[in-house]
Amino acid sequence: MIPFNKPFIAGRELYYIAQAVTLGNLSGDGHFTKRCAALMQERFGIPKVLLTPSCTASLEMAAQLCDIGPGDEVIMPSYTFVSTASAFVRMGGRPVFVDIRPDTLNIDETLIEAAITARTKAICVVHYAGVACEMDRIMAIARGYNLKVVEDAAQGVNSWYNGRALGSIGDLGCYSFHETKNYICGEGGALCINNPELIQRAEIIRDKGTNRQRFFRGEVDKYTWVDVGSSYVPSEICSAFLYGQLEEMDRISDRRRVLYHNYRQGLRSLEVSGQIRLPRIPEDCQSNYHLFYLLLPSPAVRDALLQRLKAEEVTALFHYVPLHSSPCGLQFAGAEALPVTDDASARLVRLPMFFDLSEQDQRKIVDVLVRIVPELCRDLVGVGETALVLSQR
Repeated sequence: MIPFNKPFIAGRELYYIAQAVTLGNLSGDGHFTKRCAALMQERFGIPKVLLTPSCTASLEMAAQLCDIGPGDEVIMPSYTFVSTASAFVRMGGRPVFVDIRPDTLNIDETLIEAAITARTKAICVVHYAGVACEMDRIMAIARGYNLKVVEDAAQGVNSWYNGRALGSIGDLGCYSFHETKNYICGEGGALCINNPELIQRAEIIRDKGTNRQRFFRGEVDKYTWVDVGSSYVPSEICSAFLYGQLEEMDRISDRRRVLYHNYRQGLRSLEVSGQIRLPRIPEDCQSNYHLFYLLLPSPAVRDALLQRLKAEEVTALFHYVPLHSSPCGLQFAGAEALPVTDDASARLVRLPMFFDLSEQDQRKIVDVLVRIVPELCRDLVGVGETALVLSQR
């Protein structure tokens, strides 16, 4: 069975874990935590990076730093992972879901301004598949209404928009190093702080609400509880593993670029014939090639394809169930009409995409798709659905 994802060793991860044990600081904020943060600050031009146990933790910190309170509204896409919304709901906020663009599946920047009310406090964008949202337009809207911008860049580490790293553009950015991402440590994340006014409070929130970091720097003679916080410091073991990945960032990115373009080349004939639609990367975006997906003509074709791929021993998956149609989404946000989100989520299939995916296995995946998709389109388009002309999307 070809798996959908497989964790990998890129370089000296295990050596660095042994070194962390030898150095005798495993609880966090040790040698490798600091090296990871410094590497990302320098490479991505971010004033301050704080490693966290997960991207969810980073989003929760971001929500607190945005001073989200009961009834405050946060504009975001519905086509995202639950953490994007739950981080703000935990603070009493209300997600306001906006539809996505049909090309990139990112939040539609042309719909944001109409969703702003007197209760709006922030905009949280999600860079889907490692492709940037239209950040210039979004930042201009936010500044015009005095709103904070949070980048959920869980999938966007080492992706760029007009020469700027994702996570470095908004007031705050959130990274993920979960084992399904490009650069991994099992579970892990980072909070990118681009607004200098938020750095000191972020350190306090991350360290259980104490000013311990100021104590370590000699700025106070003792540390104490000064704010509401939590335990948002990752294990040094995870940071040591992550550093072994980050120093191989270019090699990992190059490998994923090859896999991405192999899929595009192999499946191009299906797109030309209008039987699938492949991912779009705008010219002002440099992707990290996080994932590769197909849009099929109808939900019926999508569901049948997933079953056929499983029978062919290829693990392919759908992606998000839109949050606006989830039980909690209906509870906290209310019913929304998001036609592009509903349509795309019902027709999308993600293909295996990981560092160690062999050329032989990738060829098998392409060959199976080229053989099966035309058959399914012939038999199922129009069954309970109106056929969609993919070439026009």
